[in-house]
Amino acid sequence: MHVDRSTVARWEAGDYVPLPYLWPKLASVLGRSRDELQALIGPSAVTREFSPDDSFEPVFTWLDRHAGWPLGHAREQVYASAATSTRSRPNPPRSVIAASLAGYYALPTSDHRPYTARCGRVEVTTSVLTRSAWLDLACSLTATGEQTAFEAGGPRPPAAVDERAAVRRLADASASGIRIADVPLYRLLEVDPRPGALRAKVGIASFAEYALSVDLLERELIEHLASGRSARRERMPLRDRQLPDVSAVLNLPGRLCAGGVLALTAIARPTDPFRGGADFVLLVQKRSAQVVNTANRLSVIPKSFHGPLADRRADARIGVTLRRELEEELFGRTDVDRSAGDLRVADPMHPTRLSAPMRWLSEQPGRLRMECTGFGLNLVSGNYEFASLVVIEDEEFWPRFGGDVEANWEAAGLQQYSTLDGDLITELIADKNWSNEGLFAFLQGIRRLAEIGGDRVKIPAVELGC
Repeated sequence: MHVDRSTVARWEAGDYVPLPYLWPKLASVLGRSRDELQALIGPSAVTREFSPDDSFEPVFTWLDRHAGWPLGHAREQVYASAATSTRSRPNPPRSVIAASLAGYYALPTSDHRPYTARCGRVEVTTSVLTRSAWLDLACSLTATGEQTAFEAGGPRPPAAVDERAAVRRLADASASGIRIADVPLYRLLEVDPRPGALRAKVGIASFAEYALSVDLLERELIEHLASGRSARRERMPLRDRQLPDVSAVLNLPGRLCAGGVLALTAIARPTDPFRGGADFVLLVQKRSAQVVNTANRLSVIPKSFHGPLADRRADARIGVTLRRELEEELFGRTDVDRSAGDLRVADPMHPTRLSAPMRWLSEQPGRLRMECTGFGLNLVSGNYEFASLVVIEDEEFWPRFGGDVEANWEAAGLQQYSTLDGDLITELIADKNWSNEGLFAFLQGIRRLAEIGGDRVKIPAVELGC
């Protein structure tokens, strides 16, 4: 049956029951019928609601191999933890998370400090560690402005996985409907962001490794704060071991530094007799409960993990990921969703496969502008964040395709804000439910938009404090 002795001992002790898929094999070994086995195990075996779907199997296999467990043991452990798993996640205010991490890391340091900005009467500090040279990049995400290189092979740091915390994470994820797929993920090895130019080097990692190691730091921190405890060293063992100080945060080759691309999307609209003058519409999402991190928080859209789809070398560029995520998160392309399973299309972004909005944007230069506006390292989990701005400058787009713009499953809601409404935007910035990286990208985006948007933008100036 490929089941180890410790698992059998737990069955005998009544700690948990065999999974249903093992019942026929177990019945055969014991010389019992299925009905006799069910009577022997007890009625609780058929009343359990927990059942991880098949998409978790690759993640279970990864954990089995990493921990040196027999194949199937991780699934058994997750099933056993289901009774104590929770479908609700605490959601402390964004500012509390940022302040707690600033205290843990004794910030600011001489060169790096948390991203801080003021807009009107609202001042915010985030958990994104940055420096002045990493901000206001205005870097065009084209072949000339961005050069992100993929490095195949090379040394990789050992996976820092706490098996008990990983099992609990998978049990809660399955109970809550969170999507975790073991897809390739880029890890940042080097980065040199400068105004007008972005240079970076990335390697490859496993999303399963990320989800069951460094991503657990967010959960540990939030649960710690929700219980009323302060974020101090020697109180958070996962963080103490994996990301104990600023030096560890900045040591990109020495750790699994995954992360993402997130962009404020601004779409030009013509004058409207009901809405008012010509403006840009800004799109802000509320993240769904199914996403791996920052669930139920506000963010810009698109927001994605940086990872390859079909070509590891070509897909490494930030601009490539951003175009793909526009298709997936706003233009309805479900076939480029990496969480949906293995890809069967040779070239998912071939011109003949583009959505109607993206095809129209690609037909003429000047219709779509994509820039990186800033870079930082998020202290929540050590993720890298390439804050970006997507501007659709041709106001013909909105009358043609505005009705086609719809968020995918990653968003629980989508709101629009006019760049002529400074009061509402200032109020939005003060919202406590932002994710830290989302607010970072939003502020850098409207700061850049004020420089290039002309009379369409009437927002109080965003002044940096870092």
